[in-house]
Amino acid sequence: MTDDRLLILIPIYNDWEAAAMLLPALDRALAGAALRARVLLVDDGSTAAVGAALGDQRYGAIELVEILRLRRNVGHQRAIAIALAYVQDQVKPAAVLVMDGDGEDAPEDVPRLAAKLRESGGTAIVFAERRRRSESIPFRVFYGLYRFVHWLLTGIPVRVGNFSIVPSAQLERLVVVSELWNHYAAAVFKSRVPRDTVPTVRATRLCGQSRMNFVALVAHGLSALSVHAELIGVRLLVLTTAIVSLVVVAIVAVLTIKFATPLAIPGWATTAIGFLLVILFQAIAFAGVFAFLVLHARSQPLFIPLRDYPHFVSRVQSVSPVVNVTMS
Repeated sequence: MTDDRLLILIPIYNDWEAAAMLLPALDRALAGAALRARVLLVDDGSTAAVGAALGDQRYGAIELVEILRLRRNVGHQRAIAIALAYVQDQVKPAAVLVMDGDGEDAPEDVPRLAAKLRESGGTAIVFAERRRRSESIPFRVFYGLYRFVHWLLTGIPVRVGNFSIVPSAQLERLVVVSELWNHYAAAVFKSRVPRDTVPTVRATRLCGQSRMNFVALVAHGLSALSVHAELIGVRLLVLTTAIVSLVVVAIVAVLTIKFATPLAIPGWATTAIGFLLVILFQAIAFAGVFAFLVLHARSQPLFIPLRDYPHFVSRVQSVSPVVNVTMS
C-alpha cells in the first residue's frame, strides 16, 4: 500500500531550534499551495534535547510530525540514506521531499518542486538548482574550486544539493543503490534515473551557525567524488597513458638528438633522460596504485540501504502526542 501524502524528510543534528522555526513556515507554504504532508525529522545522533517548542505547535497542512532516532551520528548524507530506506520500507509515500532543517532550503520552494514533479508525470527526481548562494565569500570561493575539480575529474557539473523531491517509482530504485551511503545527489546521478531541476536561490539560516567549515566541505567533496571512483579512475588512467606516451616520445627525441645530430650539449641528454624517467616511473606507479585501490574497493561488501538501514534506527517518535515505536 502507498501513502498518498507527501512526506518531507529533514535530517537534524542539534538544530532543533531552527527546525521549530522552519515547520510553521513550511506549513504556511504547503497550505498556500493546497498541499498536505507528513514530516519526518531524522535525528542524526543529536546531543541536544528537542525542546518543548517543537511539540507545542499546531499545524494545518502538516498532518503528522515524527522523529526518526538514529543510534549514532552518521553524518548528513548517511542519515538521508537511512531515512530514505526506512521510508520506502515502512511508509511507501507517493513522494519524498528532502530538505535541510536550518532554513537554507526555502519552504516557499517546496510547492514549486511538487509542481515540477506533477509536470513530469511523477517520473523524474526534481532537484532545486541553486543559482545564487548566501554563504561567506571564502566559502563560495572554496565551493567554486570544489565544483571545478569535480567537473575536471568526472565531467559532471555540480549544480544541486540535497533539496529535491523523489517520486515513489524512483525511490524504490534509489534505496538499493549502494553509493547512496556516501552521497545522496551523486548517487542519483550514478543511478541514471530521470532527473529535472527547478531554479532556486539559497536562503539564509534561521538561527545558529553553519557546521559546513573548510574541513567539512572537503569531506563532503570527497564523498561525492567517491561515488564516481571508477569514472575518475578511468579518466586518470587515460591521462596517465597519455603522459607515459609523451615521455616515451620525448626520450626517443632526446636520444635522436644526442646520437643523430650535432646539436646535443654535453651532459644535457643524461640530465633530460633522467628527468623523463622519473616522470615515467611516477606515472606508472600512480596508475598501478590507483588501479589496485579501485579493484580492492570493488571486492568489499556493499552497503545496501534498504537491506542494512535497521542496524542504525533506534525508534520512531511522534512529536505530539509523544508515542515511541521501537525498531526490532
